[in-house]
Amino acid sequence: MVLNIVKYGDSILETECAQVTRFNTPELRKLIDDMFETMYAARGVGLAAPQINVGQQLTVIDTSSGEDPTAKLVLINPKIVKRQGQQIGEEGCLSIPGFREDVRRAAHVTVQAQDVEGNSFEVNGDELLARALQHEIDHLHGILFLNHLSPLKRDLIRRKIKKLHKAGEW
Repeated sequence: MVLNIVKYGDSILETECAQVTRFNTPELRKLIDDMFETMYAARGVGLAAPQINVGQQLTVIDTSSGEDPTAKLVLINPKIVKRQGQQIGEEGCLSIPGFREDVRRAAHVTVQAQDVEGNSFEVNGDELLARALQHEIDHLHGILFLNHLSPLKRDLIRRKIKKLHKAGEW
């Protein structure tokens, strides 16, 4: 089922999420399936639980946009344990539609997480996957890509969103 994506301005997007403690439940599996469906419908490569108004440390990522079933990642309670290098690239966010900006991120990351059964695993990401991992894990800690922009750019985007909100278009 395609879920509603929360937009910038909703407080859940800037709130630290709780760790997932119950694994391998039908509810968790359904939530994950719905998150992938929602992400694909919105043409995204990642979706974090707070973006669908669920305050848990859960994110789904697929940098192949559904083309490669082996590229699907489910990360529960993820932590970045290693960052290397640097990249600058354009990012957008399903919760901040219509806005894209260059963001500086690590070029390579190593992430430790748990799967749907609670088993720990590690994933390494380079370039786009590294960017997606960092972006989605930030969401779980109440950090938006706007926080990585200069104060001037961040303020300009916030003002544009405020105008859209007043016009009833947000």
